[in-house]
Amino acid sequence: MIPQTTASGATDPRLVDDLETDTIANMYLTFELDDEEYGVGIAGVTEIVGMQRIMPIPDMPVYLKGVINLRGKVIPLMDVRLRFGMPERPHDERTVIIVMEVEEAPVGLIVDRVREVREIAPDQIDRHAHSGRGGGRSIIMGIGRVGERVAVLLDPPVLVSDDDLAVLRDHGAA
Repeated sequence: MIPQTTASGATDPRLVDDLETDTIANMYLTFELDDEEYGVGIAGVTEIVGMQRIMPIPDMPVYLKGVINLRGKVIPLMDVRLRFGMPERPHDERTVIIVMEVEEAPVGLIVDRVREVREIAPDQIDRHAHSGRGGGRSIIMGIGRVGERVAVLLDPPVLVSDDDLAVLRDHGAA
């Protein structure tokens, strides 16, 4: 959509907002786990921070690593590798935390490395090949294609399940 101008020659602000919303809706922050590329919608990402001291919380699922204190805000952390059943690996200088808002709660996703922000048009996303276990919602919202590269696009509210959020809330972390 190209922003339209009004009779006075000014750009109609409603159309600019629509254009920005459309553009953001098609933007994905891509990251790596092992050598595979994954992505999450940029609209839910609040920031990317380097690894920090993690305070473990007892009696949590293995992939919920604990919490960090980010400028006075407690952020629970999920190790996405462990959530996917991948082997744990030591953190290095490229390991980062993607801080997101999921169901109005901050959550940090620990990933091997961030790649880039990519625009992936809706017609370049295969949304039909994936369904959740037992017909429920899937962690995978689609497979995005840009040229020869593909990225598995994740659905954060499913990745961080209601059960995970409840456990975090019960421990005062979310």
